[in-house]
Amino acid sequence: MSDPILELSRIEKVYNRGEPGEIRVLRGVDLTLHPGEAVALVAPSGAGKSTLLHIAGLLDLPDAGEVRIGGDTVQDQSDRRRTAIRRADVGFVYQFHHLLPEFSAEENIVLPQLANGAGQGAARTRARSLLETVGIAERAGHRPAALSGGEQQRVAFCRALANAPRILLADEPTGNLDPETSDRVFAALMDLVRQTGLAALVATHNMELAARMDRTVRLDGGLVVPA
Repeated sequence: MSDPILELSRIEKVYNRGEPGEIRVLRGVDLTLHPGEAVALVAPSGAGKSTLLHIAGLLDLPDAGEVRIGGDTVQDQSDRRRTAIRRADVGFVYQFHHLLPEFSAEENIVLPQLANGAGQGAARTRARSLLETVGIAERAGHRPAALSGGEQQRVAFCRALANAPRILLADEPTGNLDPETSDRVFAALMDLVRQTGLAALVATHNMELAARMDRTVRLDGGLVVPA
């Protein structure tokens, strides 16, 4: 197996530290993620899944422990450097698509590329390629309001992958969809993982979808354990 792209070691996160209402959400999490691997993260609501994803994606900092991306320790880097790493290496997808309503599907995928320094032509070519991969190339010119929920979420996947990140972090990405649409969107996600060598960590309550990933881990008592 290839070297891990994401490594979390002894990650701790405490809210209201030192106060009577102190909450120890993460108590020493260890987790690795390899290229081309889709890992399901399951846990009850409020167990800390989103906190863990935010730390893995450098949106939040741990109180203790180490985050490594591509073998490099990143949690102690400057804010500017962490932002650059996140922009280049990490894509995020949430339960709600958060697409920009005034822009088309294609434009929503082009914009993050332009922000990352890509040229207009190359950005549009990649956007169309990603939309074709998830099966909605013919909807490229439609704004989000003209797309179905499943189409919107597939555009969100494409936007997350616009800058060719090595890691995808998804927080209940099918939780707002009906079962049939959820299945189609999940299939599109797995196609992207297999075709690009992406490493995906997907928080989900859907145990049927979790069973279709490469492995499942559970957040239990502030620790990640095999499910």
